[in-house]
Amino acid sequence: MPLFSIITVSYNSEKTISETIEGVLNQTIDDFEYLIIDGASRDNTVAIANSYKEKFANRGVTYQVISEKDKGMYDAMNKGIARSCGGIIGIINSDDYYSTDALEQVKAFYRKEPFDVMYADVRIFGNGKDYIKRSRHTRRFNTRFWNHPTTFVARAVYEDFRFACESIYDDLDFMLTMIERKKTIRILNKVLAHFRIGGVSNERSWSRRTERIRLRNRIYKRHNQTGYRFNNWLIETAKYFLG
Repeated sequence: MPLFSIITVSYNSEKTISETIEGVLNQTIDDFEYLIIDGASRDNTVAIANSYKEKFANRGVTYQVISEKDKGMYDAMNKGIARSCGGIIGIINSDDYYSTDALEQVKAFYRKEPFDVMYADVRIFGNGKDYIKRSRHTRRFNTRFWNHPTTFVARAVYEDFRFACESIYDDLDFMLTMIERKKTIRILNKVLAHFRIGGVSNERSWSRRTERIRLRNRIYKRHNQTGYRFNNWLIETAKYFLG
């Protein structure tokens, strides 16, 4: 059984998926498997993904490309988790990519500080921007300090938990559930992934901003969190005006 299972979910990602795949292919360790769960893309995403099979085989890394209709991003993640076998699971989306030593860094960190969940710093780029977003774990969970592309989760956690497939913030629901269940959450202040600005969670319109606030507020309320309304308003208003 490999130490890591890496999962990428994709849909019509032909412009960016090569960079995502190569970020995994070029890792400095081989102790992983890689699964691409595609939602029946209509462009060249699947053909591009399949073109890497020989390169992964040459490294001795198990590589699977599964393309079929799904019920959205988190349904695809659930499928990938169910098909995986690694002890630690990382999910990197098809428009982001890992630093080449990401898995080596996580492996060393896990040996030093075993975790149920960990996340690290991320580089954010695109639309003329390029900066590092640092990670922190505070007593009152705050998405401003959490970086989903750098999140790694112990397999035992996912055996008890699946994404609810309710909204684009199922990952927030996951993190709040981990806190409620008193899981061990660790922080590594090194850049493990590179996040490209764009996607549904960053669409710049007032109606989208309002909907994102509503969805996040509902999740925070479900988990009996307090003080979240101003934080959500601040994050989404900054996204709208600053881009």
